[in-house]
Amino acid sequence: MATFWKTGEVIAWRGIDRNRPWHIQAAVVVNDRPDELVVSFLPGAECVAEKSYAEGQKKNGKRRWDFKNNEWELVTFAWHTNRVVAIVQPEKYYSIMYFWNHNSNKFLGYYVNFQLPFIRSHCGIDTLDLDLDLDIEPDLAFTWKDEDDYQKAIEHRAISQEWIQGIEAAKPEILDKLEKHHYPFDGSWLNWMPDSNWSPPRLPENWDKI
Repeated sequence: MATFWKTGEVIAWRGIDRNRPWHIQAAVVVNDRPDELVVSFLPGAECVAEKSYAEGQKKNGKRRWDFKNNEWELVTFAWHTNRVVAIVQPEKYYSIMYFWNHNSNKFLGYYVNFQLPFIRSHCGIDTLDLDLDLDIEPDLAFTWKDEDDYQKAIEHRAISQEWIQGIEAAKPEILDKLEKHHYPFDGSWLNWMPDSNWSPPRLPENWDKI
């Protein structure tokens, strides 16, 4: 039986690669129901990730496919600067996010992160970033992001044919929502603010248990 979380509970949003944590982020539950989970990433939230990724060296450091032997070093860091609302739906190969500068409260735009459909775990949800992204301005003008990384991941067989098919099927769905300004690109969450009593979340216990 699926576990649903209450508003304000802290969960771990985990990227799992080859049955091992690659990127883990503490997230606060905003809303959870069978057809949609909405969480927030708040500045100061505890995160753990592969070292070069955590140090902001994704472009110059190693990628997932460089770790053929399944060995990598995890380090802890804090999410900073931006406040995010992230929306995921069952069986979808993407999440859709709203970004604000946390100090100024300026809305920076939307973001589509292509990823594995999420599954619920003992401490939150598990997925895996599949490199390709869509960066969307507040006026819904958009640019594709990390297309080279996506193609290289395919070449290195870090992304399977099944995953490619899932992403390709999701692209027209996303673009149709954008063109028609359909949820969540309709500004539904623009006025959302975190509860003033929420503290920067720390990862739940046993976040590293698979």
